[in-house]
Amino acid sequence: MANILYGVNGEGSGHSTRAQEVISHLIARGHSVHVASFDRGLRNLRENFEVTEIYGLRLAYVNNQVRYGRTLTRNLLSVRQRAKSIALLTERVEEWKIQLVVTDFEPLTCHVGRHLRLPVVSIDNQHCLTNTDVSYPKKYRRDAAVAKLVTRIMTPRADAYLVTSFFEARVKRPRTFLFPPILRQRVLEAAPTTSEHVLVYVTSPAPALARLLGSVRCPFVAYGFGREGQSGNVLYRKPGMDQFLEDLIGAKAVIANAGFSLMTEALHLAKPYLAIPIEHQFEQIFNAYWLDKMGYGTYWEDLNKERVESFLYNLPDYRERLSAYPRRGNAALLDKLCSLVAEYTSTRAARARRRRK
Repeated sequence: MANILYGVNGEGSGHSTRAQEVISHLIARGHSVHVASFDRGLRNLRENFEVTEIYGLRLAYVNNQVRYGRTLTRNLLSVRQRAKSIALLTERVEEWKIQLVVTDFEPLTCHVGRHLRLPVVSIDNQHCLTNTDVSYPKKYRRDAAVAKLVTRIMTPRADAYLVTSFFEARVKRPRTFLFPPILRQRVLEAAPTTSEHVLVYVTSPAPALARLLGSVRCPFVAYGFGREGQSGNVLYRKPGMDQFLEDLIGAKAVIANAGFSLMTEALHLAKPYLAIPIEHQFEQIFNAYWLDKMGYGTYWEDLNKERVESFLYNLPDYRERLSAYPRRGNAALLDKLCSLVAEYTSTRAARARRRRK
């Protein structure tokens, strides 16, 4: 059995959601897993695992837009914190006798692993953009170029890339393997129903969207608006994983930002999806574009009443396309990861034995 350092990006909840499933599987297989994360990843994972807090690279948002200049400045000013985290991780790798690093888009654990010549396995959806042959609208070329650069910087030169995607793509990079999205066990086991409400989720309060929802003849259950209670046709709820999942399972559709985790959970549950990608956040633009291309929903950078009503009118068409959506679970990726752990740790142990001779 292997001693594994598992780095989890703490920006948003998607990374920690899938990491929870992978880490639990590795521990169930008898491996010793030491987790490192920050922000939401730290908060979400430390309830079930021992987590070392590290400094995390963060994107800067202003008015629902990614500001790359501010992001660069903020992270350039944090060199000292990153250096402390790298020193801490290096010390812990020696203490824990780490044999392999797994990273979910977390750069510091990847850096330490490469520096100490440990095998590194990357698990994320972001490398679909760099390691597979995919298309996107030409008008987003600048945002795509920045996203590709960031993706390559975050986890460079991993020994293997396990990439998740909700659509098929041709792999173009060596040691890259494509898999379906990693989903929570509760989502995999859920029996979806179709109630009257549409689930709405935003990452930050959106008063203009709240006013728009109030003008549409449809019941909405809304999260992320910083308020609670019934207001006309909109029921606002405070954050809560159990209630949110219940509302998702019963929704007739979803209106939300284009984060990978929520979108892929909704698609698995056959929920048509109206995506509102965060401006200049190319990962979300990319997800929304392929959502529309596959016919599972649509996206708009700016919503109005007519666009919401058009989406609701076309729900039967989206449901028909979603009826053929592949629902394969997590087994293929988890099995591949375990085989890589066995391959890389046994190879490294053999090399160490040869050096001792």
